[in-house]
Amino acid sequence: MAVDALETRELRYFVAVAEELHFGRAAERLGMAQPPLSRAIQQLERRLGVSLLVRNRRGVCLTGAGEVLLHEGRAALDAATAAARRTRRAGAADGPGGPRNRLVLAVKAAGSHELLQKLLHAYAAEPDAAEIEVLPCGICEQEELLRNGRADVALMHAPFNSLAGFDSEELLTEGQIAVLPAGHPLAARRTLSLAEVSDVPDLPLARWPRHGIFPPGPGPEIRDQTQLAQLIALGRTVAIIPDSARAWLWAEHTAVPLTDAPPVVTHIAWPAHSRSLALAGLIRTATQL
Repeated sequence: MAVDALETRELRYFVAVAEELHFGRAAERLGMAQPPLSRAIQQLERRLGVSLLVRNRRGVCLTGAGEVLLHEGRAALDAATAAARRTRRAGAADGPGGPRNRLVLAVKAAGSHELLQKLLHAYAAEPDAAEIEVLPCGICEQEELLRNGRADVALMHAPFNSLAGFDSEELLTEGQIAVLPAGHPLAARRTLSLAEVSDVPDLPLARWPRHGIFPPGPGPEIRDQTQLAQLIALGRTVAIIPDSARAWLWAEHTAVPLTDAPPVVTHIAWPAHSRSLALAGLIRTATQL
């Protein structure tokens, strides 16, 4: 094997150790014994000519080179997994009498409802339209689904979703609203500012995860749309969301426009290397809406 070549197996071993920072836990996660895992990592370090891990009595930590390989290794493993998943989907449509091409479209649950309806209806009218599987996902999960191949295309929302590494087209720009309990005094206002919504002692802002981490604050940690809706209805939190999300509001909610919130831009995004003709047709339909 060339010095600069890495096997998927090696990357999988290293990523497990780097994430666990413990050889025993990594070996258990990989379903193997610890000694061969340790030898594999040592062999990888010798071949690359760098130290990836610092081992001491307190455990294991990453070197600078190890941090780089963890970042690059995750991306490489995601790319390999994505290639296998997308190849299987493409293969399912091969051959006479096979099913139509299928595209998996990731969308945030209850997000961009009206836009999504228009897109699916317009694309279905195209003569060579592929079958579209809509994959509802959690908060900010579209990026991961695109990278690991579970989705072929996604509706993503800047500035909340990262578009780094993807091709994209803008579809919609909209304002944001504050969603409050219907009986709260602020619910009677025609408009609100971000400062007014952020400084309500009895109604702390809901906290959404970014890259798996929740921002600091007294508000509840929100993991899905249903949880958010219930906590707002109970008078436990307030949320700032795109205007199009009015579609999922309950009778116990009131939406008030925000005068100074940054606009939210909805993009249709896909892997930059994609050569799918079915995907190209969907993108064309989306940009013509």
